[in-house]
Amino acid sequence: MGELDATELPLSADELDTYRIIASGGDPGDRPVNRLVSLGLVSPDAYHVGRWVAHDPRGVAERLMSQAQEDLSHTVTAMAHIPDLAALHIHFDPHRWYGGPSGEFLGSPAEMNARIGEIVQAATDEICTAQPGAPGDRDPEILRLGVERTVAALDRGAGVLTLYSSLAHGHEQTRLSVEAIAAAGGQARVNAVSFQRMIIVDRSHLFIDNLIVDGAEAHAGWHISDRAVVAWARDSFRMVWDRSTRWQDLSRTDSGLTERQEAILRELETGDSQPQVGARLGLSERTVAKELAGVKAVLGARSIAQVMAWWGRSQERDTRSV
Repeated sequence: MGELDATELPLSADELDTYRIIASGGDPGDRPVNRLVSLGLVSPDAYHVGRWVAHDPRGVAERLMSQAQEDLSHTVTAMAHIPDLAALHIHFDPHRWYGGPSGEFLGSPAEMNARIGEIVQAATDEICTAQPGAPGDRDPEILRLGVERTVAALDRGAGVLTLYSSLAHGHEQTRLSVEAIAAAGGQARVNAVSFQRMIIVDRSHLFIDNLIVDGAEAHAGWHISDRAVVAWARDSFRMVWDRSTRWQDLSRTDSGLTERQEAILRELETGDSQPQVGARLGLSERTVAKELAGVKAVLGARSIAQVMAWWGRSQERDTRSV
């Protein structure tokens, strides 16, 4: 009997039935027998033309398993020498760098969170996170797990840098999580300028929003591991970080707004329109619009709705009088 061919597996339901017919002494007729022969499960009957003889499938299975293990051993040995081939690149072009695999698309928030969790749980050097925009309330359990995961990374010796929009300081849930992480050694800063959302882990992994796949779920994204791209993203993060205000330096009354701007916000929260607020404060409609544009610039907000959401949570409205 020659060498068995495991690539013939799996057998179809029709072929399995053919073996059962032959093993019971029946005539398979025109049923398929070629792969049964290749595997050594049947062979032509030397004494009866057109008939077949079945062989013990246990012996065939044992020989196939032995052959597969031998093939696997050869494959593992070959894989161990593949890095030796890659190391030859220094002789191909000593000035050329290969950044590594590009990245993977993660098509849902669940996939993004799972991959981020997997990478962050193994972080030992540094985690840089940029969270632009106005923060929203999150599931307390998810937030707690996120804080625990970050604190665990700090315990392993990793540095944790988190960059927020200026709108975040007035959000109680965010403030409490920042305080918990800061108590474990993490750092947080805020900035009013626009910046991209990203997470950089150990200078090797970058997570960004999806800007490519049309029609994808909200909060889908990309996991990038190309060395050049990750290094560029980290440098961009540090440029904003170095120009940002430390979270602990933000006092209860240090939003950066003028008294006039705060007065306008106090009037707007009553539900009056901008012209009505201007008339009450003795300001033109144009001046009110200009002041509100200044507020959006200071807070990094994209709309008056975001400004008012921040104002509703802000301690400024409770610590100053008009």
